[in-house]
Amino acid sequence: MDLLNTLVDKGLRRETPTRAEALAVLGTSDDDLLDVVAAAGKVRRHWFGRRVKLNYLVNLKSGLCPEDCSYCSQRLGSKADILKYTWLKPDQASQAAAAGLAGGAKRVCLVASGRGPTDRDVDRVSDTIRAIKEGNEGVEVCACLGLLSEGQAERLREAGADAYNHNLNTSEATYGDITTTHTYADRVDTVHKAHAAGLSACSGLIAGMGESDADLVDVVFALRELDPDSVPVNFLIPFEGTPLAKEWNLSPQRCLRILAMVRFVCPDVEVRIAGGREVHLRTMQPLALHLANSIFLGDYLTSEGQAGRADLEMIADAGFEVEGTDRVTLPEHRVGVGGCGPHEGGGCGPHESGGCGSASSGAGVCGGAEASLDTGTGAGAEGASGPGTAAEEAGPADGPRTDLVAVRRRGAGTDLAPNA
Repeated sequence: MDLLNTLVDKGLRRETPTRAEALAVLGTSDDDLLDVVAAAGKVRRHWFGRRVKLNYLVNLKSGLCPEDCSYCSQRLGSKADILKYTWLKPDQASQAAAAGLAGGAKRVCLVASGRGPTDRDVDRVSDTIRAIKEGNEGVEVCACLGLLSEGQAERLREAGADAYNHNLNTSEATYGDITTTHTYADRVDTVHKAHAAGLSACSGLIAGMGESDADLVDVVFALRELDPDSVPVNFLIPFEGTPLAKEWNLSPQRCLRILAMVRFVCPDVEVRIAGGREVHLRTMQPLALHLANSIFLGDYLTSEGQAGRADLEMIADAGFEVEGTDRVTLPEHRVGVGGCGPHEGGGCGPHESGGCGSASSGAGVCGGAEASLDTGTGAGAEGASGPGTAAEEAGPADGPRTDLVAVRRRGAGTDLAPNA
């Protein structure tokens, strides 16, 4: 296809596709899907080789958020039966993070529900960052705490944070249909604050909320303009008890087309598959590794992911390798002097994608999509069976897979070992 040849050439030159070209990727047929994946895969391999960055979520404070984000299981008025607890102490959070690091995670994403942190909250998180960094050389820490006030991003950077996640989630035109307690402009402002403080900016989207192809292209082009180092792509997890519980709009094929479009528009940026990959990509997850170079390992904020061991086996079986802490994630032209200084586009070199934000239940304003943020741990729990493993619970292949949506009951905030 001439379209795909053009997009590959542009991706290798870091040239932005046209809107029409991006829309055309979303409009390709299932018959052309493997050609689309192969083309976007060339761009992915050019900039990131066959490396896969592993990220681990730690939900520092779960539930009881005052914001009304429709996709989020922690939202105001949510009836979802999720874990609810207040702030983890630094040693508890560090213990939770250790499970993911032992499983091969390179980045720890610290997420807390709420509109945004108080100065006292920033102090708590700063203590947690120091606790995690102590004795874990080369590990990156990304914070995802909601809307930032003046000076807070600088304080997090001083405490050792490498990145800050705040997702745009959807297009500016439709944002008011999803959330009313804060604005799209509020989110953009927080990404700018992270950039200005020298943090690696991580900002992404949630697909599957009923948006149009044009909305998806709009938000991805807006992200390209913001120039984050990482773009988490979340796929809505329709939690019972949330306004979007009936929104089952995604197929594995559509998810792959969305990831390919993101890769073409953001060729040299860390693209992370975040929340909802198990629910919507299902057995097609290995193909998605040809498009994205980063994933969350194990569980998410409030929902379960597939077993951490299964994640590692999938990466190896697909012919990819886990990226170590000795490797810089981003291409050289995106890395500042010394590896972690602000580069021209703002941000931090070796930082993956700070996508603490996920796609289905989110962490209030900070997450944007619980699925990605819900990823708790790494590789290890042999007995951990991801959501919906019982064959008798499986729904029809062409219908909603509600059996794959499982609330997290282990890890942070519980006495049970994490899925790591």
